[in-house]
Amino acid sequence: MPVSARSINIFRHTRLAILFKLGSIIANFMVVPLALTYLGTEDYGTWLTISSVLVWFVLFDIGIGNGLRNNFSKAMALGKYDQARAFVSTAYFSVSIIGILLVFAMWLVNFVVDWTIVFNTSPEKAGALSRLMPLVFGFFGLQLVAKLIVSVYLADQHHSIQNKVDFFGQIGILASIFLIMQADDRSIVLFGSIYMASPLIVLMVLNLVAFNGRYKEYCPKLSLFKREHLQEVTVLGFRFFFIQIGALVLFSTDNFIIAQFFGPEEVVPFNIVFRYFTLITAGFGILIMPFWSSFTEAYTKMDIVWIRKSVLTIQSIWLLVLLGLTVMIFASDWFYKVWLGDGVRIEFALTLSMALYAAVVTFNTIYVTFINGVGKIQLQVVVAIMVMVFNIPISIYLAKYMGLGPPGIILGTVVCLFVPLPLWIFQYYKLINKTAQGIWNK
Repeated sequence: MPVSARSINIFRHTRLAILFKLGSIIANFMVVPLALTYLGTEDYGTWLTISSVLVWFVLFDIGIGNGLRNNFSKAMALGKYDQARAFVSTAYFSVSIIGILLVFAMWLVNFVVDWTIVFNTSPEKAGALSRLMPLVFGFFGLQLVAKLIVSVYLADQHHSIQNKVDFFGQIGILASIFLIMQADDRSIVLFGSIYMASPLIVLMVLNLVAFNGRYKEYCPKLSLFKREHLQEVTVLGFRFFFIQIGALVLFSTDNFIIAQFFGPEEVVPFNIVFRYFTLITAGFGILIMPFWSSFTEAYTKMDIVWIRKSVLTIQSIWLLVLLGLTVMIFASDWFYKVWLGDGVRIEFALTLSMALYAAVVTFNTIYVTFINGVGKIQLQVVVAIMVMVFNIPISIYLAKYMGLGPPGIILGTVVCLFVPLPLWIFQYYKLINKTAQGIWNK
């Protein structure tokens, strides 16, 4: 794909992504007050904690989704279409086996685990949680396989696909909550089931449409499963796997820590502030995510000029992020009141710490997206291991022993994001200047 065509494709999909992401965010914001009304603060806090725990199990694809994305993109760029077909089939059948084993294991765990202790909630919730968790893991196992189609679209530089999936999933959730609110009963089991089923239905439909249309030639077939391609996908995938674990510790343990140390009720204001600042983090993500697979293609063809120009553009956009965060900090109290009324009290310190988090995570993303795209991620693996060791203790220390409360937990994440930032900048310049050696080029 020529440089101009690549840039035009990114611009076109970015516009679509903005449209669908905006719709998704609006739907997500509408879900929060409805969910609070339907479940109450404790049950909604419990559900948010369950949701964050589910993110941990995304890792059980052992990075195959990201491995498929990079390898499929490279194969398509080099015109190796038979190899691309084999990558898709190998990924689908491998993740299917993983999904089956995961669901079976978690159903067994359900018989011996007291979920009220795990989520630090009332003992009378035991029956509901024991019914909910097998359903949640069943839906999740299916999602693990179905979402591989998103990796195929992203590898083929259809950058807005994830935002489309999120949008229709959120609309399904919103519509379903409206329906169940008409009933007199209030059930976290029913709520959790529709929350998991809606995005799964969207992904299943997308798979059917894709493999009967645009990607018909790439439809998974057992005969195309190749052990050597499994190794190619998983070698890179395992590296992404460790990076994902590090990201998991950074981004998905906060709810669990808050629930354990401060109670599930405190998860709610934390998540409200987090969702508020997704207006910035998600918006920036929309702009930068299309570049991942484009960087893969450009670096494969050694189009360094385009890469430099693109990164400079993204750096300029990030300056607008700082302006947006400043406005959001001063407008936060007004926004919370309009959004949720007086039902939830939110500390200004929590808002301020989340704004700092948003600034650091978006700046990190500039360089990490390029590094992920070119697959030179060994350094990230090393850093991810260090993050796994230090993030949770730092967060607990700041929150509990320094008396900062929930804001201290997000500040622990900020510390772990900020410290390795110079490494990503240094690696980026080494790679584009073709001076990267050793761990910088692995």
